[in-house]
Amino acid sequence: MSALGDLLGVLLTLFLIVLVVRMVLDWAVNLATRLPPWTFRARGIAHRVTEPVLAPVRRVVRPVRAGGVAFDLAFTLVFLAVVLLQSLAFSL
Repeated sequence: MSALGDLLGVLLTLFLIVLVVRMVLDWAVNLATRLPPWTFRARGIAHRVTEPVLAPVRRVVRPVRAGGVAFDLAFTLVFLAVVLLQSLAFSL
């Protein structure tokens, strides 16, 4: 294993954690009526970190509508790509 592969793998793991935090906070904000102020700050940080990666993918892959719900396929594709790149990085 190389140090560069390990470093890249750790960075991708951190990005994956931020993606999951974004998903959970977006879900919580949409469901709850009253949340502590820190949730909105954490959600903003998660959006600032992940949006530069998600926005270009979202321009190519539009959300799929099913009734009143829209499924963000860009998020799913980025999530799967990060998992794949993470496994490749750790195998270097």
